Amino acid sequence: MAQATLLLPARTRLVGQALPDDVARALGRSDRSDTDAGERAQLRRQFQLVPDHWPIAALTRQRDAGDAAGARWLRADPVRVSPDMAGARMLAHGESLGLSAEDAANLLPALKPLFGDAGMPLDAPHPARWYLRLPLEAQLPEFAPVDDVLGDDLFAHLPHGDAGRRWRALLSEAQVLLHNHPWNAQRVSQGKPPVNSLWFWGAGALPDFVRTGFRQVKGNDVLLQALAQAAGVDASHAGGEGGVDALIDLRHLRNLDLLCRDALRPLLDALKKGELDTLTLDFEDGGLFALRREQRWRFWRRSLPRLDAGRPDHVPA
Repeated sequence: MAQATLLLPARTRLVGQALPDDVARALGRSDRSDTDAGERAQLRRQFQLVPDHWPIAALTRQRDAGDAAGARWLRADPVRVSPDMAGARMLAHGESLGLSAEDAANLLPALKPLFGDAGMPLDAPHPARWYLRLPLEAQLPEFAPVDDVLGDDLFAHLPHGDAGRRWRALLSEAQVLLHNHPWNAQRVSQGKPPVNSLWFWGAGALPDFVRTGFRQVKGNDVLLQALAQAAGVDASHAGGEGGVDALIDLRHLRNLDLLCRDALRPLLDALKKGELDTLTLDFEDGGLFALRREQRWRFWRRSLPRLDAGRPDHVPA
């Protein structure tokens, strides 16, 4: 049974244009539902982890370095913050800072003793993704995902209470070291943003195994690639006997016309020809559209003029 699922942005990022007639008709006849919103919920609909947790640091560490087994991992990603009246606001993190291997090689030596003395070796197999290695039994507080902090007051998202005190202190010391580092002054003189803080997030150990129903996963997102790797998805299976089961990441799209022309129409045509059994549109806001070939007989269903329209109206034939 050939299936395809498109990972899509929230519908609010694609509205503002009417759907083309053929797409509006197909979506109006589809099976629609609403479920949990957010990137984490969206990806967890496609991948099942055993045990059931969400260790982003361990997953991306395995992709970046291949040595995640046997430890708990915590991302300690480089970020840029700027002081304001309320505290310090996170303006950029990770790859948006344009870091090179040379940047990591110059900045990390100042930080390694701080974390090494605390029993947490720090390294950076990728310039934009820095990691702390901890014992498997390490107890950690709750850390806010970095995307939840971006644009907001850094200190409003720090781990609370006694469990978070150690991490608040480590962050403060790291900020002092980075603020005073001459390499940051050099970056600023070259018109580049400074790396003047870290953000701890994504804690966990590598899962025992990861399952997915797809034999192809297409997309450039690092976490998506890490999940596919953990699930043993191999692109060489594409086009094999029994059809192609593909998960396609289109969350970067913001243009509805482009989505309809380059993605939906070819896949709807494949449904019509029987080359595809099921097409699922999975929106980050939790909206799900399931399309199948036999739905073409649902003449009583009205077309869906816009993605943000309500549930289908059932009009007697």
